[in-house]
Amino acid sequence: MQTFDLGGKGLRALHEELYALNGTTNSTAWEVVNTKGAHAIACGLDAPIEVTVRGSTGYYCGGMNQQATVIVDGSAGPGTGENMMSGKIIIEGDASQYLGATAHGGLIVVKGNASSRCGISMKGVNIVVQGNIGHMSGFMAQSGNVVVLGDAGEAMGDSCYEARFFVRGEVKSLGADCEKKEMRPEHIAFLEEILAEAGFDAKPEEFTRYGSARNLYNFDVDNAGDY
Repeated sequence: MQTFDLGGKGLRALHEELYALNGTTNSTAWEVVNTKGAHAIACGLDAPIEVTVRGSTGYYCGGMNQQATVIVDGSAGPGTGENMMSGKIIIEGDASQYLGATAHGGLIVVKGNASSRCGISMKGVNIVVQGNIGHMSGFMAQSGNVVVLGDAGEAMGDSCYEARFFVRGEVKSLGADCEKKEMRPEHIAFLEEILAEAGFDAKPEEFTRYGSARNLYNFDVDNAGDY
């Protein structure tokens, strides 16, 4: 494993080394130390490498990720995994607000809680949270899945499109045009697969599915008060 001292060498030097990896090197395992909550750690990666960040992070850790696995050995600041395309982000602690915002693909795993606006405007990413998620999670979520082993806050799924929400605990309230949905065999099968990939032991049958009621897809003056 390659160890990089972020406090001593700086963020630019870290990314210069990581961006130089093109999938043909044996230097696939990296450890970043002395992070001191720095912003934008391991952003824009595009190689099948694993980067372990020792300590908590600031804004946008793992943003725009492709192929790489980013492990945060602590808690993660706002916007972690923003616009992620593929790969995996694992957060050992808690995640701050707008986790996985606009993310198109890949998997984000949170072993603690996630704050408000988790998965806002997500476009295909899978997010699995072992704890709870905050208010307005999944706002304008277009596609992908949010799986919550704990509880969800207010206005979950507000103005969502084709994203799916699976919650094992209680939902404080649903947002505009979000409703409870039937759990079918394909949803049970999906949960079995994603929970196993995330490393969580939970029964798919304990979850409730939520999604769009599809009443606000197109403007209708009769629904003006709900937009």
